[in-house]
Amino acid sequence: MLQQQFMEKKADKHTREAIIGKLLLDYGFLSRDTIGESRCSRPIDLLCVGNRRKQVLFAAAFHGMEWITSLILLRFLDEICLSVKTGSSLCGVRIGSALNRRGLAVIPCVNPDGVEIQINGVEAAGNYRELVFSASGGDVSGWQANAAGVDLNHNFSADWENLRQRETEKGILSPAPTQYGGEYPESEPESRSVASYCRTGNMTHALAFHSQGEEIYWDFGSYHDPEALRMANMMACASGYTVARPEGLACGGGFKDWFVEKFHRPAFTVEVGSGKNPLPLSDFEQIYQKIREMLVLAAVL
Repeated sequence: MLQQQFMEKKADKHTREAIIGKLLLDYGFLSRDTIGESRCSRPIDLLCVGNRRKQVLFAAAFHGMEWITSLILLRFLDEICLSVKTGSSLCGVRIGSALNRRGLAVIPCVNPDGVEIQINGVEAAGNYRELVFSASGGDVSGWQANAAGVDLNHNFSADWENLRQRETEKGILSPAPTQYGGEYPESEPESRSVASYCRTGNMTHALAFHSQGEEIYWDFGSYHDPEALRMANMMACASGYTVARPEGLACGGGFKDWFVEKFHRPAFTVEVGSGKNPLPLSDFEQIYQKIREMLVLAAVL
């Protein structure tokens, strides 16, 4: 099991690599693939355990400041794998049996460039450092976008045109630290890689992890599946989070929105923790323990 030291550093590429390396060493049945690369050619990792023909997808760190969500999913994956290895239950669930029926696919960091920029500065943008410097004024402490200044959670083809109009009305017309949706849906290799994996896989449902707000979003447009609402309510009951609806520029263009519109299957945005992004590492344990049971439920529902 992961030592506490792995959870005490910001989740840049070096930290994620150390954690993933330890997980692969400890659990020979855990698989690692690369589903694509970022603008700066950083790999987008996929970690899978259990049945690969039918899966639940957990994806994190769509936004640079929200890197704590990567740590949450990697910590959870460690607990899942330890339960499988030892044959023990987790929150009362026999995880090994559940994962034989339906596996878990985890994308710990959808936006590796954005995370690297937010944690390590403008130089982490490589060939895009001039663009990032210009868009941010040199202050990347609030950077959410990828290296090209595109907000990946505005870059999926769910009501994208209306979202683009709302961005324009807000004066967001070009690459920016946040909320610029790009030139067209899936213009970015990161969003395109995640969408491509979903199109080729057999995902029963999906969760996108963001911070912060302690809320769960479940519907979009004309999609109001009672089963999805039931799942959201169960997740809320397990975590103390609130089932809610996003507003303004948080509506449309997102991964959850695209997934339910494309596949007519449940998908959820989970806003973990509360406070101001980036949430501090000192909040990690409290956040994780509060949603631990919810994560188990979401994986096996």
